[in-house]
Amino acid sequence: MRFMGAKTLLSHSSRIAWKDLTELFRNRLGLVLLVVMPLFMMVMVGFIYPSNGGGNNFPVAIVNEDSGFANTTLPSQAFIMGLQQINTQTHFLQFSNASSIEEVKSMVQRGELEGGIVIPSNFSESILTGQQGTVIVVTDQSNPQISAQIQGYSQAYVDQIGTLMAQQNVQMLNSSITQENSLPIVKPYTIQLEGIVSGSTSYFDFIAPGIMAMTVMMSVMTGLPVAISQEKEIGTMDGMMVAPINRLSIILGKTLGQTARGLIQGAIILALAVGLFGVTIHGNILLVFGLLLLGVFSFVGLGIVITSFTKDQETAQMLMMTLMFPMMFLSGVFFPIQQMPWFMQSISKFLPLTYAADALRKVMVLGAGIPEISTELIVLVVFGTVMTAIAVPVFRRMMTR
Repeated sequence: MRFMGAKTLLSHSSRIAWKDLTELFRNRLGLVLLVVMPLFMMVMVGFIYPSNGGGNNFPVAIVNEDSGFANTTLPSQAFIMGLQQINTQTHFLQFSNASSIEEVKSMVQRGELEGGIVIPSNFSESILTGQQGTVIVVTDQSNPQISAQIQGYSQAYVDQIGTLMAQQNVQMLNSSITQENSLPIVKPYTIQLEGIVSGSTSYFDFIAPGIMAMTVMMSVMTGLPVAISQEKEIGTMDGMMVAPINRLSIILGKTLGQTARGLIQGAIILALAVGLFGVTIHGNILLVFGLLLLGVFSFVGLGIVITSFTKDQETAQMLMMTLMFPMMFLSGVFFPIQQMPWFMQSISKFLPLTYAADALRKVMVLGAGIPEISTELIVLVVFGTVMTAIAVPVFRRMMTR
């Protein structure tokens, strides 16, 4: 008797499972996403992180402020030639020229450089008078991983040039050299590190702005399937459609609701970052909230378009997750884009989350203003406008189905 009851239980369970699987196989979009999701995850994990843990061709500007000494600037010129010669063999850095340290800092804020090597005005005088020549290395504090590599490469270059010069100096040693003035001969150059803003930064300073942008994206894109698809399934959407209100009001209402949700979560992340982890906001706090609002505007239109094309809430959520995971990994939220393979870097340029995270990072960590993030602002505004323009007619057509 118990055997027959268990057999019946298994029979009914298998029929229900077969029914659910049949529905899955009939849903072509859901079936495709079932394969694409793990494929995306494996490809990203396999290719996004470089096997050697480094990168090359980081753009770095050289500033020569050396005024010369005794009518010559030979030491600074020889130092620059040494840098370029070593870099020709390694290709770790991509050198360009800048006129001042202020220009380097401005270019770093705009994202045009990863750092700079500055030769001070007293460089030649120090070398020719038997003192150590100081070289200033400026790095991007918003990206600790890249900053550490720039510092390491610069130190290695300076050490190699210093070793060659030390060998020449040692050959000219004589008995008059004392212990006190032997350091410039053995180690002629020293490095002084300088950031865009005062104070030190950590990995959490790098990751906090990206988490804020990612949280806003996830809040909006996961909330829309519930706000739209679920209402279609339970029938409350039909009630709104027959109500004496403009259908555009429905779109605006959904948008405002998700906007408020995204801003609340973004504000919570910001408060936790500052209160618990000591993140310092060097830029304008109003600009930070403005960027969060702009990020919500960018993702709402995309979320409405995706939700309107799907038949049910489950498919909508699967499609949302399929799009969100690549953006989370490829937009530089957790890992510097500069260290990704070149084809991954190309893909990241087409993701709105990349520009939202970069803009927040520049404002919060580097103290950048609107001129330094103008490119990111333009991209987010254009993307949000285009998606909204597509979302309105698509949503209206969905409500008439």
